[in-house]
Amino acid sequence: MILKNNYFYFKSALTEKQCTDIISFGLSKMELNKAEGKDISATTFDNKEKGGVNSEGKKTTEEKMLGSLTRQGARKKGLSENDVYVRDSHVSWIGEKWIYDIVHPFIREANHRAGWNFQWDFSEPAQFTKYGVDQFYGWHSDSGHEAYKMALKGVDGKWKVAIKNDLGWVASDKNAPVRKDGNLAPGWVDNINFAGKVRKLSVTINLTTPTNYDGGNLKFDMGPHAVKRYHVCKEIRPRGSVIVFPSHIYHQVTPVTRGTRYSLVMWNLGHPFR
Repeated sequence: MILKNNYFYFKSALTEKQCTDIISFGLSKMELNKAEGKDISATTFDNKEKGGVNSEGKKTTEEKMLGSLTRQGARKKGLSENDVYVRDSHVSWIGEKWIYDIVHPFIREANHRAGWNFQWDFSEPAQFTKYGVDQFYGWHSDSGHEAYKMALKGVDGKWKVAIKNDLGWVASDKNAPVRKDGNLAPGWVDNINFAGKVRKLSVTINLTTPTNYDGGNLKFDMGPHAVKRYHVCKEIRPRGSVIVFPSHIYHQVTPVTRGTRYSLVMWNLGHPFR
């Protein structure tokens, strides 16, 4: 996909109070989740955030994919993408209406002004992320190649492949794939607003005063044929800055070397491109 603009940003768009309110709310949800015994460690779509595992379920390596290590660099070191840490941070989820009221106008304006004009009609819950020292998110794309697939619980209590008919979605007699913990496998959902859609537009909001941390930069990989392949997005270092970009673009958050970085991320869905 050839784009005239790979990203569009709004410098210092959120107020100091909005940033503070989001941080307070995100941290309070983290504390609540911990009190309920829930893991607040960030995960990846394919559950490989902490590296590869062998047939016994043991990690194959402890090596981290740091910000300076590209996929090519990992291969030169004899490492597979699946054999390195891809992500290390803590998260909570914010699906309250007031968050969408803040973020949606920026998505609509960027989608128009950048010339993308992507069709989208639903936003996933926002992810509040806390990056401490040495925490990071390696190279990744937010968008997969396939649309979300729908599943429903059958009369036997098991997840079933859902089929859409004139009355809506119904469970078939075919089992849907699940993880060992019984939850749906990556790419499968039980929310009709996700079904048949892909992530099209990603949003990142920097919530932290730039003097309070070092590192933790959003960095893009524009592809091997770009005039300038890699770009550190210093444009959004000011607190409250918002950046919107097509979800298929590879990006990372480089390791934080001092302080703490707080951010808010949201993914916006639409039917697959034609």
